[in-house]
Amino acid sequence: MTNNEEMYHIGLSKNNLEGAKYALLTGDPGRVDDIAKRVNKYKKLNVKREYTSYLIEIENEKVLVISTGMGGPSTAICVEELAMLGIEYLIRIGTSGGMQLDVEAGDIVIAQAAIRQEGTSKEYVPIEFPAIADLDVTNALVASAKELKTKVHTGVVQCKDSFYGQHSPERMPVSYELLNKWDAWLKAGTLCSEMETSALYTVSSVLKLHAGAVLLVVWNQERENAGLDNKNVFDTTKAMDVAILAVRKLICQKK
Repeated sequence: MTNNEEMYHIGLSKNNLEGAKYALLTGDPGRVDDIAKRVNKYKKLNVKREYTSYLIEIENEKVLVISTGMGGPSTAICVEELAMLGIEYLIRIGTSGGMQLDVEAGDIVIAQAAIRQEGTSKEYVPIEFPAIADLDVTNALVASAKELKTKVHTGVVQCKDSFYGQHSPERMPVSYELLNKWDAWLKAGTLCSEMETSALYTVSSVLKLHAGAVLLVVWNQERENAGLDNKNVFDTTKAMDVAILAVRKLICQKK
C-alpha cells in the first residue's frame, strides 16, 4: 500500500493522516466540524459518503476526526480502513438514550462494554465474545470527565441496529423478543442504548486497536414511562471536551 493510496470508502490516505495514531469518531457528519474547531489547529480533509474528516493537532500530535454514519456496518468499515492507515487509538463521541432512572438527559456515559444486539459484530466473532473497551482509554475518559466536573456513569451500554425497533417494539413482528430482551437489559443495569459502540469495540479487539466511547444521554424513555422529569439535551459539547482531554492524557502518557 502506497502513502498516497486512498481508502475506498473514507477517501483518505496515509499522506492525509500525516502519521496520526489517534482518531475521534462521531456518527453525525455535522458534528465533525464542531469537534475539530475545539482545538487551535485543524484542517478539513475530505467528505465522502457518510465520512467527513478533519485533521487536528493535540499536544503536537496529529489527530484524525471523522464521522462514521449511523450503525455498525459503516462504523466497522471506517475502523477497518483507519487501521490500514496506521490509526491505533479510537474514541467514539456519540449520543444515547438513557435506560436506568438515575441516568438523566445531559449526563455522560463512558462505555466499559457493549451488548452486541446488532449484526455487524457477529460477522467477526461468535456472540459469546464480549465487546469491551480498552482499559487505558477508558481510564483516560473517566479521569477527564472527573477533571471537567461532568456527571458521569461508567458501565455497560446496549447496541442495536433498529432505532424504531427500540422505540416502537410493540408493532414489530418480533416484539416478544425485543420487549423481553429490553426488560433483561434494564434488570441487569444497562446504562443507555445506542447503535455503534459494540461494533467499534469488537472490530477494534480483532484488529488489536485501543478503543473507548463517551456518550451524551439525549433523553431517557424509562424516566418518561415512570412519570419523572425527562428533558431533551442535544448539546454534545461535554462529550467532545471529555474525549479531547482524554486524547491529550493518552498522548502525554506515551511520551
